[in-house]
Amino acid sequence: MEYEKRRAELYGPLREEGIFTWDWMYGEEYALADIYQITAREREELAKATECLGRVFARTASIVCQGSSELLAELGIPKEAWQAIRGTVWEEVPTVIGRFDFAQTPEGWKMLELNSDTPTGIVEAFYVNERACRFFGMKNPNEGMEQDLTGAFQNAVARYQKLGYSTDSIVFSALDWHEEDAGTTKYLLRQSGLEASFVALKDLRVYDDRLCMLTADGQHQTIDVLYRLHALEKLAEERDADGYPTGAHVLDIIARRRLAVINPPSAFVAQTKALQGLIWNLYEAGEFFTEEERETIGRYMLPTYFENRFAGNEPYAVKPIFGREGGGVTLYDVHNRIIEKDTEEFYWDQPMIYQRFAELSSITVETMKGAYKGSLLWGSFIIDGCASAIVARAGGKITGNLSYYVPTGLI
Repeated sequence: MEYEKRRAELYGPLREEGIFTWDWMYGEEYALADIYQITAREREELAKATECLGRVFARTASIVCQGSSELLAELGIPKEAWQAIRGTVWEEVPTVIGRFDFAQTPEGWKMLELNSDTPTGIVEAFYVNERACRFFGMKNPNEGMEQDLTGAFQNAVARYQKLGYSTDSIVFSALDWHEEDAGTTKYLLRQSGLEASFVALKDLRVYDDRLCMLTADGQHQTIDVLYRLHALEKLAEERDADGYPTGAHVLDIIARRRLAVINPPSAFVAQTKALQGLIWNLYEAGEFFTEEERETIGRYMLPTYFENRFAGNEPYAVKPIFGREGGGVTLYDVHNRIIEKDTEEFYWDQPMIYQRFAELSSITVETMKGAYKGSLLWGSFIIDGCASAIVARAGGKITGNLSYYVPTGLI
């Protein structure tokens, strides 16, 4: 079957259902009508790496959340978020929904970063991949894992209830005009099993020292629990039209436990790439971590520093601590020459970390433009502390926002 027809048969019904509607983004093909196969052994090792790293990040983040102002500042955490982070609600799971990104290298799986605050690729991994595998007649490596999302949301709300939070009014919120963000948020709302509603970010208000939703008749309805697909570092900077720091006020409301949020503030600590620098520093110093944790770090993490120790010695990557989707990343060769550079200026004024370069494995896929040879990035979700679904992306040496989504089958 020719590619265009195959693509229409796979993604046409998904678009009509209204759950996954962004198989094209910004006028470019995003989701491919092709499939890449992963072996059961590779899948198992990726899940093991995800869970082991999840425990390392959880223990480190829990200590950082109680750390000094100097430590939080060094890790790039905005001052407006400090009290919310210190009021961390549970230590064993820093994030409800997170996604590690991995390179598959000759030395095994190497983790590049953790997207613990506002990860996407969720609908693709948990919903679309099942449909693609059925279409291609393959086994789904993510089979049955939608229930992980349901359990995670139920557990999160139960934890908040146990801590004395009110959980009567639950809202899921994102930019309503952003097709991927709004679609992902509405999918999670349905999958959560919670009695909740979707409210656009533009309809949220701070009123009477609470976060509220603005109703159609102009009333302010209090929100008790908020799922937000909205980055915490952006929230910290937000002001209303009169210059009032509404974002800082919301973070203060969270700190005083008048609003429960998913992902929790601790997810923001795990999100900063500066935490990888801290973990690697402690690992090299032989401090803090158990032998089992040290084995995990040495096996799955890359040397990461706050200063450049690689120039002239080996290839490396320079990454902004809160960069997302490859934003602001620059890759250098051993001679300190630029291999590839992302042009997203938004992240350039952030503090940077320096990480040993890990070459992504190569992949050739079929697209609307013909055969495409690119680099393969693996995302592995950690849901409520447990390894869950995986998602593959094909793009350049830096995996950007418009890199292709590649369905994955299990062999």
